[in-house]
Parts: sequence; structure tokens; C-alpha cells
Amino acid sequence: MYTMKETCQKVGMTYEALKFYCNQGLVPNVKRNENNHRVFDDKDVAWISNLSCLKECGMTIQEMKEYVELCLEGEKSIPVRKVILDDKRRELMQKLEAIEENIAFIDTKQKFYDDVLDGKIEYVSNLKK
Repeated sequence: MYTMKETCQKVGMTYEALKFYCNQGLVPNVKRNENNHRVFDDKDVAWISNLSCLKECGMTIQEMKEYVELCLEGEKSIPVRKVILDDKRRELMQKLEAIEENIAFIDTKQKFYDDVLDGKIEYVSNLKK
């Protein structure tokens, strides 16, 4: 069993975030030790890592709560969970495409600046008349 602090270290989460997740019901069946402090086993740690990933994927707390409820229903809710994850994946892919376009823009500008500095091309600005 792991303490809150140990669990936070394992999953890379702040104490406050883990406490919030527990209080929001995102970590079901939280166990407590003899001093009534929350303790976590390996399955809990794996689940909390999943929560971190879901958050990074852009899930809101409400969406995470719905996902937890579906997970608690067991195997019968897998098709619904797959749809939820597919939707998040699609959103992430759109963001990735936008990021890739932004990186390409920066790369093009950097090459332009390098060519100007190397004397290969003349400097031209859309702002300067």
C-alpha cells in the first residue's frame, strides 16, 4: 500500500490534485489505513495514471466522472468507452495537425532568416514599405 505522497511521486501528480480527484469520486473504492489516511494499491496507482492521461487528453472533470462510471459498469460499457476515446483521439489529432502547421511556419521563417543572414536572398518584409 502507498501513501498519498508516495502515490503522487509514482504518478507525477501533486498532492492537491490527487486529493481533488479522490474527493470528486474519480478514484473509486479509496482505502484508508488505521489512521484514516488514504492508501493506494498498485491497481489504484495504475488507475490514477490513467486519470492523468485522460486529463492530458483534454477530458473535463465531468467527462472523467462519466468515464469512471462506465468503467465501473464493466465489460458491457466498453463500446461506449471506445466512442469516447475515439472522439478524444480525433480532437487530439486536429490539435496535432495545427501544431505541425505552426512548426512548419516557424521552420519556413527560420530558413528565410538564415538565408537573409547568409546573404543568399534579400530581406523582404510585408510590414516594411
